[in-house]
Amino acid sequence: MEKTVDCMGMACPLPVINAKKALSSFTEDGILVVKVDNDTAVQNLTRLGGNYGLEVFTDKKGDKEFEVKISVKADKIKDAKAGSLDEFRCDVPGNGGKVVIISADTMGNGDEALGKKLMKAFIFALKSQDQVPSKIICYNKGAFLTTEDPDTVNDLKDLEEAGAKIMTCGTCLDFYGLKEKLKVGIVSNMYDIVEAQMNASLIIRP
Repeated sequence: MEKTVDCMGMACPLPVINAKKALSSFTEDGILVVKVDNDTAVQNLTRLGGNYGLEVFTDKKGDKEFEVKISVKADKIKDAKAGSLDEFRCDVPGNGGKVVIISADTMGNGDEALGKKLMKAFIFALKSQDQVPSKIICYNKGAFLTTEDPDTVNDLKDLEEAGAKIMTCGTCLDFYGLKEKLKVGIVSNMYDIVEAQMNASLIIRP
């Protein structure tokens, strides 16, 4: 059984959403082929397959043409639909706990230099807390904190080692030309960002 989903030209998170729908339709083992036109979609689909415990292969057809092939095991899809999807997730312990949302490289309004100093202090202070947040999500100019600022990168690496999942918006990395500079955490998408906030017990915004 083989199914093909054409997601060429679709912006994140549509390829992931369409792939999840297609996966849920499998009643027997087979191959799901998802056609996309950007690396971010390839990475997100690879993570999606991994969350289900499925093998994923990528075939690059051209500069902006990829086929992501997910080897589907119907029993795993069935178990996931029955409510045991957490078995295949790669989330850190405490899924649904405290989520920190960072949408800028400054904290507060006013002087930019002061704002950047405050943001560095905020991230450093997170390390001293008794509880580590389950996720730290960076988008828009927050993407600079996981790429170009050595101080925040090092502090975020410490938080990651302590159990926090660091997620940076892939669309934002592409927009600011930071895609190849990511130094901590993973490339994320709007689907995962919304899901993390919907499931959070507490959302913290500096």
